[in-house]
Amino acid sequence: MDGDLNERGDSQAQFHVVVVGGGISGLAAAHRLVRDASGVRVTLLEADERLGGKIVTERVGGFVIEGGPDSFLAAKPRGIGLCRELGIGGRLHGVTAQRRRAFVLSRGQLHDLPEGLSGLVPTRLAPLVRSTLLSPLAKVRVALDYALPPRRDEGDESLGSFIRRRLGREAWDRLVEPLMAGIYAADGDALSLRATFPQLREAERQHGSLIRGVLAARRAMRGAAPAPASAFLAPETGMAALVAALDERLHRGSADVRLSTPAIRVHPTPRGYEVGLRDGEAISADALILAVPSFAAADLLAESDPGLAAELRAIPHASTAIVTLAYRRDEIPHALDGHGYVVPRGEGLPILACTWSSRKWSGRAPDERELIRVFVGRSGRDDVMSLDDDALLLLAREEVSRRLGASAAPLLQRITRWPRGMPQYVLGHPERIARVEQALRSRPGLFLAGNAYRGVGIPDCIASGERAADGAISYQLSAMSREPCATSPHSVNDESLIADS
Repeated sequence: MDGDLNERGDSQAQFHVVVVGGGISGLAAAHRLVRDASGVRVTLLEADERLGGKIVTERVGGFVIEGGPDSFLAAKPRGIGLCRELGIGGRLHGVTAQRRRAFVLSRGQLHDLPEGLSGLVPTRLAPLVRSTLLSPLAKVRVALDYALPPRRDEGDESLGSFIRRRLGREAWDRLVEPLMAGIYAADGDALSLRATFPQLREAERQHGSLIRGVLAARRAMRGAAPAPASAFLAPETGMAALVAALDERLHRGSADVRLSTPAIRVHPTPRGYEVGLRDGEAISADALILAVPSFAAADLLAESDPGLAAELRAIPHASTAIVTLAYRRDEIPHALDGHGYVVPRGEGLPILACTWSSRKWSGRAPDERELIRVFVGRSGRDDVMSLDDDALLLLAREEVSRRLGASAAPLLQRITRWPRGMPQYVLGHPERIARVEQALRSRPGLFLAGNAYRGVGIPDCIASGERAADGAISYQLSAMSREPCATSPHSVNDESLIADS
């Protein structure tokens, strides 16, 4: 794809696109602009001293430590697609094949996660029958999904309500809820089904049964394309390899990448937008992509567009932290014969999950060493985030000691906090996003990207940034077609202004 890079002299460009935010969404947007746009100058502003946002990889003493996501979902195309475009597709690897086992903590004990789950839904009877996670009555209740009639009305409902209605309360509490929380760190009774798993409602609607519908969808996907060897993929050297490849392409494409450059306000101008920086500088843009958290975008727009800012600020977020601990192998009595475990909300613990990175991925720890990640916090547990580092470390170490038997002091420990790091797609979220879209249609040249709108995973964020960039390119072309060199934002823009995932 190197030949597709836009490596012209930017001093000749007439149309200026500013991207605010250097996380994966902003990087993907800037890369798409540099690669595909003609006659466009690109400036990327990042408040932090590094790029990548929640992608944070540290390499120390033979350990590869991820402070944020450690992989991306292979089934969503833009993760693999972007890696291939950047020339690192051949350096992706999947989870360790011989240890694809996972557990659920229930009633204080680790139980095998039943095989045959498709998304959140059990689709194989035999593993479910053998599972110690659910009671015999709960297993019968799951099977009743085949006989229960579908709901007829088209209104939204919470994810928790939907799963309990189809599969029963115990299946929700012990099986589906902890898996969902591992994605959204959310309260499932507040999450919008339409915003999070609309395919589950569609499966019920089309096939009369959730399980039958999920099985049909899986068969259709198999016929369309071969399934990836692993459900999750990551660069062999860690997720930061994706950020480094994007950074290198932006510099080759003559993008102006500015670190430690916080934007503090955005105002419309007759020619586009003005971005005010903390140091007093103001940057003019013909088109503007805000690839920052929705509450940060609200702060930028508060003075010039209080209505839109209020909608963005109303998207709730949960705070979490990741505590990473390293041990000698002989200091952990547990066999670590899997990838880790998730913790249901009903256990009443502040722990969301614990993954065994050195068993999940090859090359994450030296020989005879283990790397453990403990995820702390979820929606409704903001009290845990007020703990200082010593208390968080103690919480994580006690969890590892209780479940895995590791009582020795860790060889290494790291804490990464993500205050308001996880947007919550609560009931009413689709309607709110529709209102945001409508508001943006009267602000041509302004685009939003990120995980607060239509997908929280890395492929979703990549698609979000790329769609915003495509909108900016389309806007540039429409402005040029109306009047040579015109860059006025005050014209109709029919592009979708928030990326679909």
